[in-house]
Amino acid sequence: MKEYSADKIRNIALVGHSGAGKTTLAEAALYVTGAVTRMGKTEEGNTTSDFDPEEIRRTISINASLVPVEFEGFKLNLIDTPGYADFGGELIGALQAAEMGIVVVDAVAGVEVGTELAWQALDEAGLPRSVVINKMDRDNANWIKILRQLRNSFDARFVPLQVPLGVGAGFQGVYRLISGVSSLGTAGTKGEISPELLTEADTFREAIVEAAAESNDELLIKYLDGETLTDDEVRGGLVEGAKKGKYVPVFFTAAGAGLGVHAMLHSMEVAAPSPAEAAPRTAIDASGAEVELACDDTGPLVAQVFKTLADPYVGKLQYVRVFSGTLNADTRVENHSVGEEERIGPLYTIRGKEQITTGHIRAGDIGAVAKLAHTNTYNTLGDKGKRLTMPEMKLPQPLYSVAVSPVSQADGAKIGQALHRVCEEDPTLRSEFESATRELILSGMGDAHIDVAVRRLKEQFGVEVSTAVPRVPYRETITRPATSQYRHKKQTGGAGQFAEVHLRVEPLDAGSGFEYRSEVVGGTISHNFIPSIEKGIRQMLGDGVVANCPVVDTLAVVYDGKEHPVDSKDIAFQIAGREAFKAAFRDAGPVLLEPVYAVSVVVPSSQMGDVLGDLNTRRGIVQGTEQMGTKAVVNAQVPLAEIQRYATDLRSMTQGRGYFTSEFDHYARVPHQLAEDVIASVQAAAEED
Repeated sequence: MKEYSADKIRNIALVGHSGAGKTTLAEAALYVTGAVTRMGKTEEGNTTSDFDPEEIRRTISINASLVPVEFEGFKLNLIDTPGYADFGGELIGALQAAEMGIVVVDAVAGVEVGTELAWQALDEAGLPRSVVINKMDRDNANWIKILRQLRNSFDARFVPLQVPLGVGAGFQGVYRLISGVSSLGTAGTKGEISPELLTEADTFREAIVEAAAESNDELLIKYLDGETLTDDEVRGGLVEGAKKGKYVPVFFTAAGAGLGVHAMLHSMEVAAPSPAEAAPRTAIDASGAEVELACDDTGPLVAQVFKTLADPYVGKLQYVRVFSGTLNADTRVENHSVGEEERIGPLYTIRGKEQITTGHIRAGDIGAVAKLAHTNTYNTLGDKGKRLTMPEMKLPQPLYSVAVSPVSQADGAKIGQALHRVCEEDPTLRSEFESATRELILSGMGDAHIDVAVRRLKEQFGVEVSTAVPRVPYRETITRPATSQYRHKKQTGGAGQFAEVHLRVEPLDAGSGFEYRSEVVGGTISHNFIPSIEKGIRQMLGDGVVANCPVVDTLAVVYDGKEHPVDSKDIAFQIAGREAFKAAFRDAGPVLLEPVYAVSVVVPSSQMGDVLGDLNTRRGIVQGTEQMGTKAVVNAQVPLAEIQRYATDLRSMTQGRGYFTSEFDHYARVPHQLAEDVIASVQAAAEED
């Protein structure tokens, strides 16, 4: 593959709803430019960008994949992203590496859930965008209706730069309104169009001229003064406006047939900003100050890993975007995110799963490096001694968790390392050990996300696990003071055991944990046995007293007792302290505490009532509601026990248009009517263990 300077590179993320045709569009781009001789199909599992076994099995994109396309002296790095919400982390990484997004919309289905989520992600990333209305050769394709939907759904000026030549089975290509040239077939062959179509095209020219004028102050003054803009001025204004996001260009394709793709690629050369033209990226230096990066091959090296892939042949393969400087093969750099030196081996230009060796990756370009020892996704590589790091990525919090357990002893020996590798590939996955329930928890964005991760554990790392709904990490505490005493006396053939402990327990403020004190006076218990009593009590804190749950917010005070000059021992006071604590705890009004999460639910305004009603059935306490454009935001506090599968339930309730975030807020008392059932179930689960 040829080498390109930054001004000849376009980094473009293909985004949109699952099934809109993003993967097919990338495949068609390779086909019409001659990079492949036969177009693959997602249904047949032979496309360039969907090469993962899970992608082939499910016929959807799961990973962001890189598809560089060489066209008319330019290199277009197309990043094919998943459209399914569970894999939104891949979209975030892709947008970090891109300067523009192409929102792919189905010409029949129109604006869907994935379209809205992709648009929101582009807004958050601050990227300009274009829209491609795809599948124009389908029956019932209606681009006028889709254009109306776009304008009603998003606050943007949508300007078609083409007119489709036919629709449905009659779709042949497009007529480019700027150049006045028709583009027919997969090769974009020029052709004649009918006078009727020319008349129709004229109706769109005024919108194009307005968009061009509003993109440039000088052109706008000329336009408002009633002067006619020249073709070059219109073209220049449109290019400037598209790159700055002043308007949204609209194109038309039938990617599966390769139609309209040639004209779209041609437009991307001018409509998409190059890395050199885009707004400068900002890095953070060693002092914490922001530094503006120039896209310059000779500048300081700043390269960010935006994706990690476990390749079965080369090991860990990491996709990097070079923002400044040049990343050279067979050199040493520093991972500024963790402060470790890395040796750079071979570098690759990536096309799907194909790895093309290259000597270096220049500023503005995207490539890959293998077998880095200390580098993870979103880390920044740079010159040694010149600390510059890219800002941390804001990743969505996991919303769906399962408890995983190894199927066999051999799986148990490998599960820790395998989970680490899977989470290393995908930062939106989390694994942790929950000490309260003694479970290994794997968390992600949804059931499909977790299912893919579990399959990867088995297929890539040979670790088979079973999954279950995680137990809720309840806590135990008390509501009033209580006292007890316990005498431990054991006589055997030799030396015996004796200890007597008088103990008082008191409730503490929430979040205080556990405290232990001694009020023993007069030497009834020797000073060296006081820690033994505490040791015995602390043995109960993890296992609990009434429900096998950790004890919190409790004060234990030993205030009296007895000892024997011969038989009193450390172990005797441990046992006496433990049993006295258990008895006092049971008399102190023990209650169960449950974790409560602060939840923020975003749904279409028309569905807010359904969400409020559902949250009430989940024992949620609504804190307030607000409007955010056409969306409603509901803030509530909900017990974890009621929202463990809320990601799936909310998606079903809102047809996928609702989403939520949650974070732990506090522990609250379980209602009495539910506590007995919870205690019974927790104890039953503990007995099974």
